[in-house]
Order: sequence, then C-alpha cells, then structure tokens
Amino acid sequence: MSRPPDVDRLARSMLLLHGHDDEGHEHGHTPAPAESRPGSWRKAPDFTSDPDRAAAVRASSQADRERYLNSGLASVDCRFCHVSVKVKKLGPAHTSVQWTRDATQRCAHFTEIRDAGGDPARSPSCPRLADSIRHAVAEGCLEEYSSAPSPGDGEPSTSP
Repeated sequence: MSRPPDVDRLARSMLLLHGHDDEGHEHGHTPAPAESRPGSWRKAPDFTSDPDRAAAVRASSQADRERYLNSGLASVDCRFCHVSVKVKKLGPAHTSVQWTRDATQRCAHFTEIRDAGGDPARSPSCPRLADSIRHAVAEGCLEEYSSAPSPGDGEPSTSP
C-alpha cells in the first residue's frame, strides 16, 4: 500500500522547479514590501515612498473612472413620469441607460410592474422612457454616436 503524496513537499519541489526557493535568497530583485507579501491582495505598487507619484496615480485613476462611467452620458427626462436618467446613445438600436435608485422607484412603468407583483428588473425596458430617448435624439438634445445599424439589433435596453 502506498502513502498519499506529501502536499507540502510537492509544492516545494514545484517552486524549486520554477526557480524559487524558501532559503530567503534574492533573485535579482528587491524584496516585496510587507503589504504585498503573501496574504495581501494588492498587486500594484502603492508608491508610499513617493507621495507625489502616489497622488498623481490616484488623480489619474479617478479621472479614468469618471471618464469610463460618465463620458458621453446626457441627462434625459421621461416625458411621461419625469424621472431623470443618464443616457448614452451608441447607435439606432443600442442605448446605455444609468438608472438611479430614485428614478427606478419613481418610474411609472416599473411601478405598474411592482403593483402587479412583478419584478421591474426583469423588464427589458421602459417603453415610455425609450420614447423619450427617441424624442431627445430627434430634437438634438442627445447625440447618437453611431448611425450605422448593426444586423440583428432590437429595441434599446433600458432596464434598471
């Protein structure tokens, strides 16, 4: 009868195979800071020794986040229930809508669904808001970024 493999021994041998050892030897690189050693989830440097660079990285990251989340979004009010949502019209059949909690609660269409015992999150869109978005595009209040329709595109999705 054979013994089960020693998992720790197997792991050490795999590390040695890939050029790592547990003797604490340096391999041409500086040791990792304490916060990035095993047990830490951080993978990128935090530049604690260079506060100016850390501030520049934070500012750049915030600018990227804002651009990613808000670039091209315009406020559109529903002409039926007057909720306001952020909209980016990417093409005739592709619309990105950012709902707020307040808008989702106040939307008349979603309220009708909730009152009937349904879940508005399962609704593909609010037809009244979709009509308001089409109106905003027609009136020039909302820019459409692409005018070429994609094959197989359907109605814009505006679910919360």
